[in-house]
Amino acid sequence: MTNDLDKYAHIPLKQLSNRVWRTYEGGALIDNWKNTIPEVDGSMPEEWIMSTITARGIGRPIDEGLSIVITENGNLPLKELIDSNLELYLGSSLAQKYGTTGVLIKMLDSVERLTLQVHPDKKYAKTIFNSEFGKTESWYVLNTREVDGEKSVVYMGFKKHVTKEKWKAFFEDQNIEGMLDCLHKIEVNPGDAFMIYGGIPHAIGAGCFLMEVQEPTDYTMRVEKTTPKGMKIGPALIHQGVGEEKMLECFHYDTYTLDEALNSWRVKPEVLESSSEFTLKTLFNESHTNCFGLNELILNGNYKIKGNGSFYAAVIYSGDGLMTCNGKEYQYTQGDEIFISAAITEITFSSNNPSKILLCYPPN
Repeated sequence: MTNDLDKYAHIPLKQLSNRVWRTYEGGALIDNWKNTIPEVDGSMPEEWIMSTITARGIGRPIDEGLSIVITENGNLPLKELIDSNLELYLGSSLAQKYGTTGVLIKMLDSVERLTLQVHPDKKYAKTIFNSEFGKTESWYVLNTREVDGEKSVVYMGFKKHVTKEKWKAFFEDQNIEGMLDCLHKIEVNPGDAFMIYGGIPHAIGAGCFLMEVQEPTDYTMRVEKTTPKGMKIGPALIHQGVGEEKMLECFHYDTYTLDEALNSWRVKPEVLESSSEFTLKTLFNESHTNCFGLNELILNGNYKIKGNGSFYAAVIYSGDGLMTCNGKEYQYTQGDEIFISAAITEITFSSNNPSKILLCYPPN
């Protein structure tokens, strides 16, 4: 027996724009990517893609963060479609293991440095939040801009001089410069890619436009009680309700030289296949994590993607063209975010203009 929503599993589904409030400012480069005028930096600096989870924020709408997709019968929550037939939309293995997508995709644009933070690994998430997912994440830098004359940087990993006691003292004193000096500061450029595993301290600097593929939670433990632009952050967004002592246990206190940090977390893209019409690269895959995957398709012609039994998302970073799916053609253009269900066994992308397509995958 089928239901009325099953038919949408057989066509590529585009989502509406899905901007999310955060404690930092940015977003103009998302507007630029979406060809939205005016290009504005503000408090909605993230675009959440194919999301079935809500964002954590005080006083925010209860459904903020949930993706809405466009159908011929109106706009529908992606979660509603997926929940109507888990195996059809997600694939049998994901449906049986998680009952959800198992991944969250974001576009993130910062005009100020994000607060110093950490996300839980799976063990901490299970023990403290009773969650099957931690928040291991990945960063793929798409664009950068100078802010106040400063180049784009990220911070990650404890330096060799750091101890748990020193970190706790800096936190209690709110010695921000001391905490920043505990982490490696790395200049970034478009094309750079990093894995940020649960437990690793980090912060994204000002001027970074990146895709973040991550485990599907919004657990963030922050050690700054005031953002760089002066916003006060309440306890719930500092420690997620678990208390400061328990929050500090979320950090992994391993220390690294700069070379060790880069060798541990910087990822070099690899070409999987290429021709005169396309180049397919892998960025994040099972050699880095079993939590998600990300490929990049550079297209100037045609490329057929065969299904692998799970859904995936195609994010059009640039270019435009056609998708051929089940005998029908659908247009794609820069800024589109497209959900391709497990029921679609193959889809062909044909570029009208050279295209960069980011292909995001759930846990393997």
